Amino acid sequence: MKVLLALLTLVALPALAAEPTLYGRYEKIGLPELKQTLKAKMDTGAYTASLSARDIELFKRDGEEWVRFRLAAKGFDDTRYEHLLARISKIKNRADENDDEDAVAISKRPVIDLQLCLGTQLRTVEVNLVDRSGFNYPLLIGAKALRELDAAIDPAKRFTAGKPDCK
Repeated sequence: MKVLLALLTLVALPALAAEPTLYGRYEKIGLPELKQTLKAKMDTGAYTASLSARDIELFKRDGEEWVRFRLAAKGFDDTRYEHLLARISKIKNRADENDDEDAVAISKRPVIDLQLCLGTQLRTVEVNLVDRSGFNYPLLIGAKALRELDAAIDPAKRFTAGKPDCK
């Protein structure tokens, strides 16, 4: 009887696992540490999360690496933010049509561990800093962050989570 119960438990476990929360292709994300809310593109085709930043400077404080930056998006002031640096990432840039196929451009970007609030979920995820001011959405949430947020995306929907509300 114990063996049968153990087998039934193993079979039932996947059914008991929580389903991911379904969000739209675009959502409002709270950044509590920066006291900001940004519109974000939820992009399963990207691996990492990216925050639009400008005037990015690395510096040392108490023997640790830090980064200072300003948000690079319409409607934001010149507030300078400072954050502990998690690491420097190497990102493969998309090749232009005219580029040599064998040439791969790699850029180095500072990465910070940043709290994101999506709906009522608060998670700390790695976010790289890069100037995205030429894009419509200053925050890109890639597949790695989507997994950490336990999120699934319905590309036909938009702003399903409502205003971020993490306490």
